[in-house]
Amino acid sequence: MSKVVFGVDLGGTTVKMGYFTPEGEVVEKWEIVTRKEDAGKHILPDICKSIQEKMAEKSIAKEDVIGVGIGVPGPVDGDGVIYKAANLGWGVFSIKNQMEELLGGIKVEAGNDANVAALGEMWRGGGKGHKNMVAVTLGTGVGGGIIIDGKILTGSTGAGGEIGHIHVEDAETEVCGCGNCGCLEQYTSATGVVRLTNRRLAKDDMASVLREGEISAKTVFDAVKAGDKLACEVATQFGEYLGKGLAAVACVVNPEVFVIGGGVSKAGTVLLDYIKDHYTKHVFHGSRTAQFALATLGNDAGIFGAAKLVLGE
Repeated sequence: MSKVVFGVDLGGTTVKMGYFTPEGEVVEKWEIVTRKEDAGKHILPDICKSIQEKMAEKSIAKEDVIGVGIGVPGPVDGDGVIYKAANLGWGVFSIKNQMEELLGGIKVEAGNDANVAALGEMWRGGGKGHKNMVAVTLGTGVGGGIIIDGKILTGSTGAGGEIGHIHVEDAETEVCGCGNCGCLEQYTSATGVVRLTNRRLAKDDMASVLREGEISAKTVFDAVKAGDKLACEVATQFGEYLGKGLAAVACVVNPEVFVIGGGVSKAGTVLLDYIKDHYTKHVFHGSRTAQFALATLGNDAGIFGAAKLVLGE
């Protein structure tokens, strides 16, 4: 059989898995439940067992497996050591070593899930064709992944790319999930957009469709597309925070492209327009030509990136 590589995206509820050709064509995808009981001790054995069962089902010989890549929700260094994943019950240990033992010596590479998803978008998604990229995930929180010369920037303890916790607002009194105040995540995540909207609605009595029904990032950007003035003010404020934040990132890593993903990105290209205006206004001139694109792989970015983690350049 021809060579294959496995990609694993470990989430708090499910583990997404797939195996690929070395060229990046997905052959098959599947999921298993993430068993977090007993401090997460079943998670890696379950994953390895599922991979071995898939190998047996598809008659994939051990020597035909290039390796297994895995993205996990926590900081992971370049040697595959995770520095705690609270929502899984994990402490500090080597994911790479444990999985390689469970898989009988098959090569394993591990990385932070956001970084790994960024690698997937660079390889086969919105950043395809680029080697220097920043991925931004606008979901419940704000995640990031930085790719330099085709490689993930992890930092010393795997915490590189945490752009959601760049400090952007001194006057903030509400506390971010990280324990600080005034983080980018507090204004540009899905919950952040709702925060900005509620604050704007409370400011005066300006008419807006957002005064009716439940507010979400989707309803806000739908109102923007419909020309709602108050919603456009919120989008402008959102764009200013994110544009400034990404301008700061660009001064450090000078990317070719920013790839914007996550649930908020479903607003489409209108979102990019608000970000780009403020990015261009604040960025150092040497990074002004950076492009903006929407992520295209959706929930599969993690398994693509995990496979690419094994394949390297």
